[in-house]
Amino acid sequence: MKLFQFILTAFICLIFSSYPLNAQDDRDYSKELNTITTAVPFLMIGPDSRAGAMGDVGVATLPDANSAYWNCSKAVFSEKKQDLTISYVPWLRSLVPDINMTQAAYTWKPNERLSLSHGIRYFSLGEITFRGEDASLLQKANPNELALDLAGAGYKFNDRLAGGFAVRYVFSNLTQGAAVNGSDSKAGHAIAVDLNAFYKKPVKFGEKIGNYLFGFNIQNVGNKVSYSESAERDFIPMNLKLGTGVNVNIDDYNEISFYLDANKLLVPTPPVYGEETNGVKEIIAGKNPEIAAAQAIIQSFYDAPGGMKEEFNEINWSLGMEYWYDQQFAIRMGYFYENPNKGNRNHMTLGIGLKYNIFNLDFSYLVPFTQRNPLENTLRFTMSFDFADIKSVVPEGGSNEGSGI
Repeated sequence: MKLFQFILTAFICLIFSSYPLNAQDDRDYSKELNTITTAVPFLMIGPDSRAGAMGDVGVATLPDANSAYWNCSKAVFSEKKQDLTISYVPWLRSLVPDINMTQAAYTWKPNERLSLSHGIRYFSLGEITFRGEDASLLQKANPNELALDLAGAGYKFNDRLAGGFAVRYVFSNLTQGAAVNGSDSKAGHAIAVDLNAFYKKPVKFGEKIGNYLFGFNIQNVGNKVSYSESAERDFIPMNLKLGTGVNVNIDDYNEISFYLDANKLLVPTPPVYGEETNGVKEIIAGKNPEIAAAQAIIQSFYDAPGGMKEEFNEINWSLGMEYWYDQQFAIRMGYFYENPNKGNRNHMTLGIGLKYNIFNLDFSYLVPFTQRNPLENTLRFTMSFDFADIKSVVPEGGSNEGSGI
């Protein structure tokens, strides 16, 4: 831990020393609207209802069937040998009926030190009509995007610490051949990786036994994508998730957990441009965003026009609570906050979880505090299956007598 603290301190000092202390004028850019946009933003949509009911915390929560998305190194701490989960997320349901995301993931443990995960996320944008400048019909299309988790692995180094990685293929077909900027469009492709770790330490809270949890996940580190030969290439949503939490077993029937997550995009912040000279716009505050992905990750910590104050504003915060009764019924609450100048998502979340034999059902609902939210007035649900419990539900003879089914 001392080595980790030393590295973190040195990194923070490097960031502050790399950023100019004085701006080029007296404007406070940190108070101005300056949102960050990326390609394939669906990669940032939390797919499962358990995390969705807790304000989208997930990087350091207790492991479950959806660990592969949030932090695949958590899965190795799961007591279950095999998990399958299916989620359905309606999107903009208050405006249109046919935009949604569907996710399926499978995790299994060959042994006590290794976990393997695979998954798929499919985002359908419904039917879109493309028209020319004269309003004539060009074509109708059904844009869609896909993320295929080819491999995710978690390895337990000891009883408290695990590390992991994931590799995914991203496909984005938004225009389906329609003309973009005067040229034929194409689908975007990317290969992305995650690097993560999870720490779980048993602790005592007075006479109660529980766990301290910590995790991080560097997600979607990959190449830029483009939708035409002439268009500029855009970053995919590379981001850093940090999370911590505590879990307390109150007694044999009651258990409660509290979690906190912080998330920051690892892509360039748009700079402030001045006058254009010889076809080139002068950057008067911030850094040049036209850089490679590897450089963008480092630069994202000190390139905001408003300095370190604006960098801090780019952090999204999630707070969640989960209560279980007899590991059969769960109540969840959460809160998500995003700075008004960076998107202004500000909402409360609610949800429940039900467990019956090999089945788990989770539901979540979102209550916005400010602007309209894509998940407003929609109920999300997730179903998961624990294959390891099938043997305890159905005896070897095939009869389910006395099994509760």
